[in-house]
Amino acid sequence: MRVLYAGSPAIAVPALKALCNTEGIQLIGALTNPDTPKGRHGTPQPTEVGEAAAEISAGFPILKPQKLDTQLREQINTLKPDLLVSFAYGHIFGPKFLALFPLGGINIHPSLLPKYRGPTPIQAAILNRDTITGITMQTLALEMDSGDILTQEQLQLTGAETTGIFSRIVAEKAAQMLPVLLKSISGGTASRTPQNHSEASYCSIFTKTDGIINWSKSAVEIEAKIRAFDPWPLCRTIHKGQELLILKSAVYKNDNASENSGKTGQVLGIDKNNGILIQTGEGILAVTELQYQAKKALLWRDFLNGARDFTGSQLG
Repeated sequence: MRVLYAGSPAIAVPALKALCNTEGIQLIGALTNPDTPKGRHGTPQPTEVGEAAAEISAGFPILKPQKLDTQLREQINTLKPDLLVSFAYGHIFGPKFLALFPLGGINIHPSLLPKYRGPTPIQAAILNRDTITGITMQTLALEMDSGDILTQEQLQLTGAETTGIFSRIVAEKAAQMLPVLLKSISGGTASRTPQNHSEASYCSIFTKTDGIINWSKSAVEIEAKIRAFDPWPLCRTIHKGQELLILKSAVYKNDNASENSGKTGQVLGIDKNNGILIQTGEGILAVTELQYQAKKALLWRDFLNGARDFTGSQLG
């Protein structure tokens, strides 16, 4: 079976590598986003999938189009693909594009569809403090994440994961699931289950401003947001006119602590075992790692050594 793989970020790399080691599968090309300027000098750099595909060096083309246009379709058609496998590619495939693949397409989506259709399902699960999420492999359909379910597995959330950490777990699990699914498709034993569209929920793209902390929210909500927005866009607040990133935190649990002992966003003090204590709309947040804009990330004790007026100050 001749497979074209479409993906861009790091979460999609293990599945790409798994295709190269799956018996009966010929990876005929990788489709990824164009190189983008990065670093101080703005040197164009490939996506993580583009970089991994180049390292594999199996002789297949690495396609980096700006658009899924006629020229690209003609190029893909010459590769004589059977199946498209997509994981976090970042573009919607139209009917003319999907028609290039006699066996259709598979999309890997890190949620238990129809829950959390859209581009940020891992962040959504962490933000909503779910205890269970998962991975769905579905047929590619014209409407986003609406295809039939081919296989699905649950994954536990402990309440301590960041998006970055959990993305690595999802990536490795997807790489284990994909070869099994492709073998069932090749053998004609794969089953399809239509989604219940009435149960669909959606998530959307986040921007940098979404990372601004609203201290009137509860400590539980803010702590989940800090984990969900790590590694991007990160959560931030303002301290005396400077942007301050809040990188790691926990909900403060102390029977002697008052739930509302100061104004929301006020730095109450420290706990030697738990960090810097900040009042929220409900409960106290214990912060253990912080970073001023353009400065190094610091553990809370080191941070306070350079910000001795921090205790008692107002954030936000």
